[in-house]
Amino acid sequence: MRTFPGRLLAAVAAFALVPGVAVGVLAAAPRPAYALDDGLALTPPMGFNNWNTTHCTATFNEQLVTGIADLFVARGLKDAGYQYVNVDDCWALPARDPQTQRLVPDPVRFPHGIKFVADYVHSKGLKFGIYTSAGTKTCNGPGGFPGGLGFEDVDAQTFAEWGVDYLKYDNCNNQNVPATQRYPAMRDALKRTGRPIVFSICEWGQNRPWEWGAGVGHLWRTTGDISDNWASMLSLLKQNAVLASAAGPGHWNDPDMLEVGNGGMTDTEYRSHFSLWSIMSAPLLIGSDLRNASQATYDILLNRDVIAIDQDPLGIQGRVVANSAGRWAFAKPLANGDTAVALFNENAFGTRISVPAAAAGLRIRPGYVARDLWSKTETETAGTIGAYVPAHGTALFRVRSDPQWAKYPPMTSFETAATGPGQGAAGQYVVPGRPVDVSGALTNHGRQAALRGTVEVAGPTGYQGVSYEAEATGNLMAGAARISSCAGCSGGQKVGFIGNGPANSVRLTGIAASAAGSYRLTIYAAVSGTRSLFVSVNDGPAVEVAVTGTSFAAPVAVPLDVGLRAGGNSITFGNDTAFGPDLDRVVVTGAAAPKAWTLNPDRPVARGSLGTDQELRGAWQVTPPADAAPGTYELTITGSYVAQGRKFTIAAPIQFVIPGSAPVGTGALSDARWLEAVNFWGPVEIDLSNGEKAARDGRPISIAGVPYAKGLGVHGPSTVLYYLAGRCTNLTVDVGVDDEKRANRAGSVTFEIWADGTRVADSGVVTWQDAARTLTADLTGAAFVRLVVTDGGDGNNSDHADWAAPQLTCD
Repeated sequence: MRTFPGRLLAAVAAFALVPGVAVGVLAAAPRPAYALDDGLALTPPMGFNNWNTTHCTATFNEQLVTGIADLFVARGLKDAGYQYVNVDDCWALPARDPQTQRLVPDPVRFPHGIKFVADYVHSKGLKFGIYTSAGTKTCNGPGGFPGGLGFEDVDAQTFAEWGVDYLKYDNCNNQNVPATQRYPAMRDALKRTGRPIVFSICEWGQNRPWEWGAGVGHLWRTTGDISDNWASMLSLLKQNAVLASAAGPGHWNDPDMLEVGNGGMTDTEYRSHFSLWSIMSAPLLIGSDLRNASQATYDILLNRDVIAIDQDPLGIQGRVVANSAGRWAFAKPLANGDTAVALFNENAFGTRISVPAAAAGLRIRPGYVARDLWSKTETETAGTIGAYVPAHGTALFRVRSDPQWAKYPPMTSFETAATGPGQGAAGQYVVPGRPVDVSGALTNHGRQAALRGTVEVAGPTGYQGVSYEAEATGNLMAGAARISSCAGCSGGQKVGFIGNGPANSVRLTGIAASAAGSYRLTIYAAVSGTRSLFVSVNDGPAVEVAVTGTSFAAPVAVPLDVGLRAGGNSITFGNDTAFGPDLDRVVVTGAAAPKAWTLNPDRPVARGSLGTDQELRGAWQVTPPADAAPGTYELTITGSYVAQGRKFTIAAPIQFVIPGSAPVGTGALSDARWLEAVNFWGPVEIDLSNGEKAARDGRPISIAGVPYAKGLGVHGPSTVLYYLAGRCTNLTVDVGVDDEKRANRAGSVTFEIWADGTRVADSGVVTWQDAARTLTADLTGAAFVRLVVTDGGDGNNSDHADWAAPQLTCD
């Protein structure tokens, strides 16, 4: 655990191609010579750690820990296998006891001491874990807290006397003592206490602990710290996935704790997070505050079918058996002879993923039955495990050979695709009046026929207006109102300290309307309890809007009908007499219901029967009306068939986004509103370096000593997408690694500029030692421009990258 982004390892494997996916044998790390033979952690540890929720804030205290222990029992987590209730950094005082040299619990956070908390956890039939660092100080807090380097025996004895069952041993302030000395020293000290204590090596994968850790600890971090966002989770997955052969009973790869429920990802992404950690036999340490967790979070954490994959006693980490174009397949043999198969889609659009049973390690049999561990349905397959997997989703199956396979309906998979000028996390970006190609395909993988197959497209089946972020460039914050981080907010940020006086407000500008009229304004605001915002459109009379919520990190939606004029509008949020809720964003929905999009051809495709591995495919050209309002439109492609007298339907939505206004004239691109931004560490910063995890915590942009007033600060990998509407001709920008990481003597990236689907500029590898490079990109006629930063091929340690002085020329 650290307060800076991790020294992340590149993890790339090569596979032999088969249609649709890449399949092959993974080049894995060598198996360690031996593991600790003490009977501990024979399956990956399951439990809780407070760090991802509380860090060192005042909310980390005795009441939190005992409350989590209570919830483990009351909400069924204990019965589902979760055992450990672990505390992280900041539990101690800044100095040891001068007489005994022992660590001293913070009396404010833990007024009854650590032993009291451990005893309380034990009274619930659970186990207790603690944290320190294999250095002179720990990683966090003002100046850090005392570490264990040189105090291994006294700390181990203290922990044993307190009743500690699990030790997380971090890597900060290590005085350059080799990890292979520091971690065995604590291993030996723990052994001398005589108490069984699970030993978690948290040295971030810097010294390849998968090669030596099995003789030292029960688990070891293979990665840097996780953050509660998709890019971070995906990066850690890729680093850990290639190390399967290093794991086994009593010695596990650890890609860091769970973020499920912390609000920075969708429930679909959290299901992927949980599924992938489980098939990789990773420790399942809950990182969310269960006292405020949603039912959806509990549903994920309590899925016993998925937990059983993680806790399978055979102890084999699932291997990557297919990987191509963001479509992954993992396979994991299980103790009873079944095989777990995960089909993971890292793309921002839904897709079909399939893998042959033989590639997944299944023996040739007449038929197999696959249980979907999220939907709880069972289907038969002749030899292909396949599914339609939504954007950022994971389909997780438990597959068995079964002579009674004919009792089950056939397994099918579905595929959709959309090809247009812009692809982003929100969906396919399109331009009014310009056609887009879409397709859908239904495939039968079962031995039984799928009858009366049909594939069709309809829409729009849903519409949401344009989203305007409260923190966006161009908005005006007055008085105390300011931007802050918000895990559950769109874009990870919000504007707080609104109200409690007329001076403290935020004005959203550039709210576009194609015509004057009444529009639906949906306000997303976060609050614990009930507070009011007073909303004024174009400086007109203010309307009070009451917002009731449960958390300042969980926005709720409140609708309000407003009158807008044609063109640009402003909306001001304030409260003259009391604090208002924090503002995440607003969504403006068009005045009229969306018109139908033109379909060509305007009919479905059909076939009477689909045999094993036969496909029914349809293709259409869809065109949004030339006057379509900006916003997000959903079209639905549907595949249906009949089997065993029942009709089955797969409905796959495709998101299309018509952007709002585009830049006009010549100016800094960083002053324009982006459509979306994806960043590995913290938010993309405007006119600042990336900084750390919090919003607006960067420094003035500087490359090789040259300062820049304008630009974007990012951390690779990163993507920022803008709408140009074909009005712009040229972008000139200086690119380089920001000087804020020069002291680390690390950082290498590449910069790419994409106009629609064409790369129009490429910097090559740029390192921390290089002066800025100037890129010039021809954007003539492009509807979209995408700024992409990669990690340079050597991992993303210190990859703080700048798009400096980005000058955009438009009509």
